[in-house]
Amino acid sequence: MTTGMLIVLVIVAVAVVLFVFEPVPIDVTALLVLVLLVLLEPWTQIGPLEAVSGFSNPATITVLAMLILSEGVRRTGVVESLGRRLSKVVNTSERRHLAATIGMSGPISGLMNNTPVVALLMPVVNDMAHKAKISPSKLLLPLSYASMLGGMLTLIGTSTNILASDLSARLLDHRMGMFEFTHLGLIVLVVGAVYLIFAAPKLLPERIKPREDYLEEYAVGPYLTEVCVGEDAPMIGLRVGKWLEIQKLRVDVLALIRGDEKYDHPYRDNTLQPGDMLLVHASRRRLDELMAVEGIDALTSPELTPDEIITAGDFNSVVELVIPSGSRLEGQAVAESKIAERFDAFILAIRRGGETIRERLSRQTLAGGDTLLVQTTPEGVETMQRSQDVVVLVKQEREAFRREKRPWMYAIILGVIGFAAADLVPIVVSALAGVVAMVLTGVLRPSEMYAAVDWRVIFLLAGIIPLGIALEQTGTASYLGQLLASSAYVLPTIVVLWLFYIATGLITEVISNNASVLLMIPVAVETAGYIDANPFAFVLAVMFAASTAFLGPVGYQTNLFVYGPGGYRVSDFVRLGAPLQLVMSVVTVGGIALFWGV
Repeated sequence: MTTGMLIVLVIVAVAVVLFVFEPVPIDVTALLVLVLLVLLEPWTQIGPLEAVSGFSNPATITVLAMLILSEGVRRTGVVESLGRRLSKVVNTSERRHLAATIGMSGPISGLMNNTPVVALLMPVVNDMAHKAKISPSKLLLPLSYASMLGGMLTLIGTSTNILASDLSARLLDHRMGMFEFTHLGLIVLVVGAVYLIFAAPKLLPERIKPREDYLEEYAVGPYLTEVCVGEDAPMIGLRVGKWLEIQKLRVDVLALIRGDEKYDHPYRDNTLQPGDMLLVHASRRRLDELMAVEGIDALTSPELTPDEIITAGDFNSVVELVIPSGSRLEGQAVAESKIAERFDAFILAIRRGGETIRERLSRQTLAGGDTLLVQTTPEGVETMQRSQDVVVLVKQEREAFRREKRPWMYAIILGVIGFAAADLVPIVVSALAGVVAMVLTGVLRPSEMYAAVDWRVIFLLAGIIPLGIALEQTGTASYLGQLLASSAYVLPTIVVLWLFYIATGLITEVISNNASVLLMIPVAVETAGYIDANPFAFVLAVMFAASTAFLGPVGYQTNLFVYGPGGYRVSDFVRLGAPLQLVMSVVTVGGIALFWGV
């Protein structure tokens, strides 16, 4: 092993550790890798121009364009409309609801990025489950898994396919066609769908009960109470916020009721008067501290139920929010997040996996996958639905979509696919032309293009692509391939192919799917060369495996989306996902051997 190989392997190891533990965001890690490659150029053989080549790489530009095209599809409301229609034709059968969920998410994910597909369908599926008295936990994880499987239907189904095609073109001089692996993708989707329809009802527990109401589901009722300001109370004449500050009380005053008047969240302008009734949200300990304050009296017979406390007045909407991975709210404490100011909303509880947090909410640090129960106004709900930082688990109204632009959207998407499939222009040109067409026809507004792009993915690709080049140019990929090829002396080629599939799937659970493709494909191609196997078969195995992050919530963003709303635990992913991973490995590797040979 040369010094260059050793240094590249150290950089790979550093990147993997940073990806796994995420002390910094993964896109920052990718940029760090890029900088290290340039600083160590004598050994890595990556100069400044090669280091930034990831930004101009056709795969990076194509992924960027497809994210924008997916936003155009989303803006027309097609996915949401399909969800509404399917939700009307299913009855209370759990398996029919599963079939409808998979039937919505799988095929659509073959034509647009699966992250917005899941974000759009989550509210529909969640509402569909509650209306049918079915636990959302039974449907949301299959929704995520089906979207992953559906991404393998076409070249544009997921960014890993586009990246794998670019690597295949560079390493094997074979760029994949739009529908080159659709037949295998269809088999994978059908087998996966059958498994999910029959296994999910048995293997997934009811973490979330069918909703009667939010307060019961989150057990918020005991944290809501009413108190009264006495006739000679010392705080009379003080503003509510000032009084809370003086008394160092950590409670949320949801409303102040004075006679027939009700003032929602009266912190700034409202002063306390004798007889005022305060509707309060706080933990039992904080409520005890409040009751110990001179001049505050408990109501012996409460006038309002918890539901009435929450929904009376303008703040009469109670909704769930999901913090998606990459949201600007990630890593912020609730007190610093300005959710109240941005969305006119107040947090009542936070669900993190199977845990529900109802105390010390202001000190909680928000994380991707958290589900927040918030009290807000109808206008606040609309503001949230327009935000890229939260996903609202209520169905959007049709008026929010540009339904009249659907004919243009259909024509543009068909044009993008058709021109690329017929090999008239490269997919990167076809996709960029589609973006321009969407803006010119009004399907998308220019400002929406930039908001549609997940820039973390773009910077991740741009930073990691040079690492793949370094693996090839320094001979590191060849060295690793030679080591792995030694297994072929005792194992059949198809078993080596299967091992690459399993290894890629496991790596994807701890680093991003794009990073796993970039690291594994060069090594897989070299291994195939040493054992005289079909290198394209190994590319396909790695590519398919990178879309099978079934074992945990962090391997794929759609899993993180459903983690909180489904109330899942990591064991739920393993229980349902491990058998699916094994089934998919056999079906996929067998299909590759049948259609392309090994």
